Amino acid sequence: MNNQPALSKSLKVYQIVFLGLAWMTPMIFFTVYGVAYGAAGGQMVLAYLIAFLAIFFTAYSYSRMVKAYPIAGSAYTYTKKAIHPRLGFLVGWALLLDYIFSPIIAILTFGIFMHTEFPSIPVYVWVIVMNIILALVNIVGIKSVARISGISVVVQILFISLFCLFIIKDIATGQASSSTLFSLHPFLASDVPFTTIFSGAALICFCFLGFDAVTTMAEETIQPEKTIPKAIFLIVCIAAVMYIAISYFTQIAYPGFTFTNPDNAAYTLVKLVGGNLLSSLFITVLIIATFTQGVSSVTSVTRFLYALGRESVLPQKVFSYIHPTFKTPVVNILLVTAFSFLGMFIDLNTAVTFVSFGALTAFTFVNVSVIAHFYIKLKKRSFTETILYLIFPLIGAAFIGWLLTLLNKDTLLIGVAWLTVGFLYLFVKSRLSAPFVKRDHSKVTVPEK
Repeated sequence: MNNQPALSKSLKVYQIVFLGLAWMTPMIFFTVYGVAYGAAGGQMVLAYLIAFLAIFFTAYSYSRMVKAYPIAGSAYTYTKKAIHPRLGFLVGWALLLDYIFSPIIAILTFGIFMHTEFPSIPVYVWVIVMNIILALVNIVGIKSVARISGISVVVQILFISLFCLFIIKDIATGQASSSTLFSLHPFLASDVPFTTIFSGAALICFCFLGFDAVTTMAEETIQPEKTIPKAIFLIVCIAAVMYIAISYFTQIAYPGFTFTNPDNAAYTLVKLVGGNLLSSLFITVLIIATFTQGVSSVTSVTRFLYALGRESVLPQKVFSYIHPTFKTPVVNILLVTAFSFLGMFIDLNTAVTFVSFGALTAFTFVNVSVIAHFYIKLKKRSFTETILYLIFPLIGAAFIGWLLTLLNKDTLLIGVAWLTVGFLYLFVKSRLSAPFVKRDHSKVTVPEK
């Protein structure tokens, strides 16, 4: 077993941060702007602040669990080790919806934007091209993925900075509604009900998805116990600063901004701020961002499948295979690529539905796992430890669990159906392989290179 190829440890803090931000895609602020604006009653700053607080507690829980178990598998591993293998499998099964459909979302979005720029080329052609490119980039190795993600994130941050500078220019030259850069108005709810703002925050939470995906790369990270927790907080905080900054400037400069179509509201806003030049640049950067989101999404799901395969939850010979030269899970990459061709047949809303259920389910149980591992199993119950290992994760679990209940009925029904399939698979698996269902008290081992 020790002679088999293993994942190569090469990632540092800044590379993990770039991968997480690339998966998150900072430009997602613009893609959901119209829907989020309507849901929050225009109070974007408050909605993003509330969403940040909710995600912060869950990010804290992830940082604790990756220190306890610095191996690939994310929420599946944490729930399995801290609570029970059966529950861990079901959480992993739900998380699989998030990870396996995330590349499809990126591919579909890329195809839609490219079709907008080149109407003569159908969306399905871009889906095929994107799939092949994503597979090749991921097969070559994790360093190439991190390098591409870094370039994309820098480009996105530069565009967001340029966008904010255009607004500041409008304020300074008197072309905006506000004559000052400093105002408390965006932080006040005014006449908008807090229930409306919380509804907006519930939707906006999805703009932060991505920090959790980096935990799947623990075995390719140098000193993952220190590196990944630091990266998680950097990812969440950098995203929060960008989202809140854009919301603040747009809210004070254009408080009366209106739009007719939520889907292209951001394009209307960008054109208002910077005219045709900035709007053209906006489309270009958005296409780049969507591409790198796909790269990072494929990286995450293939490492998650690797973790399931290595533990024989899925067929080991297939899913735990590592290419001896590239040191990447090539079979998993090819399987995900084949599955992603579904992007030619399903719509974006369907893919988002699967991702929403999987992510929120996993987030809820990661918070619960902190309590189970540290507070119950390790009995860390001093005053400070009670706050860190009971109160904080309880707040995170309660908030994320509440958001899960806000999903529409069709989404919840699909999610329950998917979990039922997973339960049946688990039932059959437990009959064929008894050790799988036994509680795992073994020490965590990370394969050596």
